[in-house]
Amino acid sequence: MTSSLPDRCDVLVIGAGIVGNSLVHHLAELGWTDIVQIDKGPLPNPGGSTGHASNFIFPVDHSREITDLTLDSMRQYEEMGVLTTSGGIEVARTEERMEELRRRMSSARAWGIESRLVTPEEIAEMVPFLDPSVVVGGFYTPSVGVVDSLRAGTIMRERAQDKGVLTTVPNVEVTGMTVTEGRISAVQTDKGDIEAPVVVIACGVWSPRLARMAGAHIPLTPAVHQMISVGPCEQLADKPGEISFPIIRDMDTFCYERQHGSDMEVGSYAHRAILHEPDEIPSIAQAKLSPTEMPFTEDDFDPQLEQALELMPELLGDERAEIRYAINGLLSLTPDGAPVLGETPEVKGLWSCAAVWIKEGPGVGRAVAEWMTHGIPEIDLGHSDIARFYPHQRTRAHIRARTSEAFNKTYGIVHPGEQWASSRPVRKSPMHESQKALGAEFFEAVGWERPQWYASNEPLLEEFGDAVMPREHEWDARWWSPIINAEHLALRARGGIVDLSAFAMFDIVGPAALDAVQRIIVAQADVAIGRVIYTPVLDEQGGFRSDLTVMRLAHDRFRVVTGGAHGMVDAKWFADHLPEGASLVDLTSAYTTIGVWGPRAGDVLGALTDDDLSPERFRFGTCRLIEVGELSVLASRISYVGEFGWELYAPIETGAALWDRLIEAGREHGVVPVGIGVYTATGRIEKGYRAYGAELDSERTLAETGMQRPKIKDADFIGKQAVLAQADEQPRAVLCALTVDDHTSASGVKRYMLGGEPILTREGEPLTDGHGHHPYVTSAASAPSLGKHVLMAFLPPAQASVGTELAVSYMEELYPVTVASVDATPLVDPDNLRVKGRYAELGQEDPPADPDGADRTHAAAEPAGVA
Repeated sequence: MTSSLPDRCDVLVIGAGIVGNSLVHHLAELGWTDIVQIDKGPLPNPGGSTGHASNFIFPVDHSREITDLTLDSMRQYEEMGVLTTSGGIEVARTEERMEELRRRMSSARAWGIESRLVTPEEIAEMVPFLDPSVVVGGFYTPSVGVVDSLRAGTIMRERAQDKGVLTTVPNVEVTGMTVTEGRISAVQTDKGDIEAPVVVIACGVWSPRLARMAGAHIPLTPAVHQMISVGPCEQLADKPGEISFPIIRDMDTFCYERQHGSDMEVGSYAHRAILHEPDEIPSIAQAKLSPTEMPFTEDDFDPQLEQALELMPELLGDERAEIRYAINGLLSLTPDGAPVLGETPEVKGLWSCAAVWIKEGPGVGRAVAEWMTHGIPEIDLGHSDIARFYPHQRTRAHIRARTSEAFNKTYGIVHPGEQWASSRPVRKSPMHESQKALGAEFFEAVGWERPQWYASNEPLLEEFGDAVMPREHEWDARWWSPIINAEHLALRARGGIVDLSAFAMFDIVGPAALDAVQRIIVAQADVAIGRVIYTPVLDEQGGFRSDLTVMRLAHDRFRVVTGGAHGMVDAKWFADHLPEGASLVDLTSAYTTIGVWGPRAGDVLGALTDDDLSPERFRFGTCRLIEVGELSVLASRISYVGEFGWELYAPIETGAALWDRLIEAGREHGVVPVGIGVYTATGRIEKGYRAYGAELDSERTLAETGMQRPKIKDADFIGKQAVLAQADEQPRAVLCALTVDDHTSASGVKRYMLGGEPILTREGEPLTDGHGHHPYVTSAASAPSLGKHVLMAFLPPAQASVGTELAVSYMEELYPVTVASVDATPLVDPDNLRVKGRYAELGQEDPPADPDGADRTHAAAEPAGVA
């Protein structure tokens, strides 16, 4: 049912592929009553990526967010009767790939998806036309299936139309957008104008082009995925239905083989990255097939066809079969591989629902509809939020560089710590050249080049010996160095200096600044000038939006310091909730941050300033300006590594001078530069500090994370009613710290978990918490002070007690673990004597003690930094 274009609506959805159709359906279900949907193509196939997709779904992904969206989509497809379950096998030609498939088994167990490893013989039983001599094994998931995405889209669109709340108008092309005082107000088309206070761009590869019309950015690029269809194949022709055999992913050749009736489709992610611009995509009139089915470039595909013939020689080598269909199909790629969802930072009311695959479409439609309706989706979309991108990440050059690098990693073996090689360096701290001279190993975070460790600290390996906990296995030691643990021990023994320039920083200013901050954060904001507040930030349902620090610098000025990875999302959250009389000033590129911590931190900083650093004058949780020679520095006495010391904030132009003076002053005391590997991993995990994006997200509560407060402030804040309700409930899961009791694998090599692994009973049986979720490792790191490897995980309450013996599954082997902490009590220095500077009580030389004397645990923490 189609209509003419109305002149206004409550929400306009641009796009009638799987995403747009899913969205209008769920908006209708949630009570929206005046929805208009347009597409420049005809229905039911308007010519986007949905029309040529291979439509298969493998549910297991290493990302919990993507897996949750996929599983929700599969439930919806099944309810609509458009899902055909076939099973699927990811096959390995190498032992390296088999190790990756064992890691996929960890993810399958963590997400509760039935899967198993299979032998070449078992694969040949399920797929008799596959040559088992070519493979060494596989990963079989029975729930893999194919969907009719065009039929699904029609069903969802028609359901909304049947409610009388949706008007769908095909063959309408958008020509412009009107933004009034920062908010979308109207859209121009070749069929007339339409006023709308909310507009959703859900048109895949064309999305950046439309966003530009409103002065916004949707960071994605159209990219080619090649696919051919070979047939008729005799072994398939007599089988009923569309698919009778499991779908094959030939992972080491970056290809897949998927039956489609009597044909076998072969798709490739192994060819060169072939990127296009949205403006280059041909019109419907110009396209031979459809705008996103571009002419096939045979030379790019020939090597993959040879490899497919190796795997299925009889089927694909049959002389009676021919290539009946071949395309360079367009799909959307983003710089970090995640979808681009949410309200654009540039234009209020303009939403993106882009870079979504068939397997996630209905789940994304539901989640974004919930977000638009309630302000919160049930599934945490933190890694897909469009607000995550910094300005440089929205540039054409960055998008093309990262997607070119990422394309061949679609089926690649990607290590959890793997670093990008492209689009670097972009953002360099003032001390970058000094750090290069110190042999810094730079990792990249939101464009910043950050030292992960320093080669100049290699002598520490000899000093600390086996206490650095070396790793034998190459995978466990990849993108890691024992120097990290040596730097950690040096910081605990003497002190360390850390570059924290990647922090995002913004001020909330104006006569209503206090009211604004008080409303947004959980902690009390009405504090004395010079106080530093560590605080969660919650949504209306009491889930985490962030955790960060706030400094009150004046009666009408609060400075927010937060982790770089989430910084732009935090800035948008604050900006969206500011009342009249308060404004946000972004200072991220105006200041650099340096941390100096450890038993000798006071000696180092004290040698550079005449300011009184004594505890009576500089108490924990306070900040003030100090003079370091001619440099003016804002010093804040807080810690995210569990040591006495400060974060120092200096104007970007004086950061290098401050760094050099600290490094020079530190030499006398054995205080060394320390990489971010200590800050975000070893130092944090010893203290049990939670990290946003790992332990903290919108699906977790204060009680579950052990961060509930003894007293809830009287002032209202976002999420307060939910927090009060949660206080009367038992948590459904409890965040715990576990230590690994024995690292020895069956081969005799000691293995070290990296994160994402399932926590099981000692016998290897699954556990289930009150949410119906299976526990998995949210963070994993060495705790060199303990000589232990520590894991953090949310456990069912019944298992959340100190001493409970469990197991972690790593690469399909069980390793014994024991619950060591069930609340925010740190494993190292549980009384926080180090943070208080009371080293004499620990048998170390005593810097000035902290008379404040408060027993702070996570309240001593600095923001989570950048993961």
